Amino acid sequence: MKKAILIYNPMSGDHSADKQLDYIIRRFQEKNILLQPYRIFSNETEILEDVLKHGDYECALVSGGDGTLNYSINALLKNNINIPVGVIPSGTSNDFARCINMPHDISKCMDVILAGNTIDVDVGLINNNHYFLTTCAGGIFVDVSFNTHNELKKNFGTFAYYLKAISEVTNIRSFPVTVETESQTLQEEILLFIILNGKHAAGFTNLLDVADYSDGMMDLIILKNCSHLDMATVFFNVLSGTYINNKNVISLKARSCTIKGDSSINLSVDGEKGDALPIEVRFINKALKVFAR
Repeated sequence: MKKAILIYNPMSGDHSADKQLDYIIRRFQEKNILLQPYRIFSNETEILEDVLKHGDYECALVSGGDGTLNYSINALLKNNINIPVGVIPSGTSNDFARCINMPHDISKCMDVILAGNTIDVDVGLINNNHYFLTTCAGGIFVDVSFNTHNELKKNFGTFAYYLKAISEVTNIRSFPVTVETESQTLQEEILLFIILNGKHAAGFTNLLDVADYSDGMMDLIILKNCSHLDMATVFFNVLSGTYINNKNVISLKARSCTIKGDSSINLSVDGEKGDALPIEVRFINKALKVFAR
C-alpha cells in the first residue's frame, strides 16, 4: 500500500483543520493510500524531518496557512526529500494556495490532489539557509501577521491584519537600505520592501499581475519614504491594481539580490518572523512539485 503524510496545524486560520481529518483520510483510503497525520505542535523541526526521512512517503499534504507550508517545505527541501506537495488551504491568507488556484472547498481540493497532476514552482532561498514560497518582506506592517492574536485571526480572517496595521500607523518610520541585484545597485530611504514569488501576498489579490512563480525570477517591490498621505495613496493604488505607476514605488526583477540595512528592521518570511538584515536572497527555478489543476 502507498503511503502519504498529512502535516496539519490545528491553530491555523479558523482552527478547523482538525475537523477535516477524517474526510481527508477517508478520501485517501478510497484510493488505497495510507495517510499518516502529523500534528504541528511547536517548532520541533528535527522530529518532523526525522519522520519525513524515514517514512517512504509518495507525497506530503500540508493543511494550514502560509507559515505552516513554509515550515513543511523547509523540512522537505533541507533534507532533499523530493516528493510532491498537496496544499490544503486552511490558514488566514493562503497566499500560495491562491497563487496556484487551489480550491478552498475541501472536496474540490481533494479532487485536485488525488488527480495527481503536478506543476513545478520556484522557491526562494534566504542566506542559503531558509526557503520560502511567497514573500520575504521588511519594514512597516510586516510583523502584523505574526503579531496578530490567533483569536482575532480566527474571528476576522485577513481583516484582522488590517485592524492591526491601522493601530501601528503612528509608529511608522523609514530606514536606509542598499539593494544589490545582478544588474544594479540602489540606495534608498524606504518604508517597505517585498520580495514576491507569484501574484498574491498579505491577503491582497493580484498584488503584481505580471509575477510568475515558475520563471526563476523574483519580483522586488520597494515603497520609498513618503508622507502618510502619499502612503495612503499607494495602498489605495494597490487595491485598484495601479500602484506600480506610483512615483513612490520601485519595481525590480532579478534572480538574486542582497539587501543591507538596520538589523532591527522587522522581517517577515511567508507571514512568519524572519532573519535580520542583511540578507542574501536567490531563487531556485522549479525546485518544488505541487499538486495543481
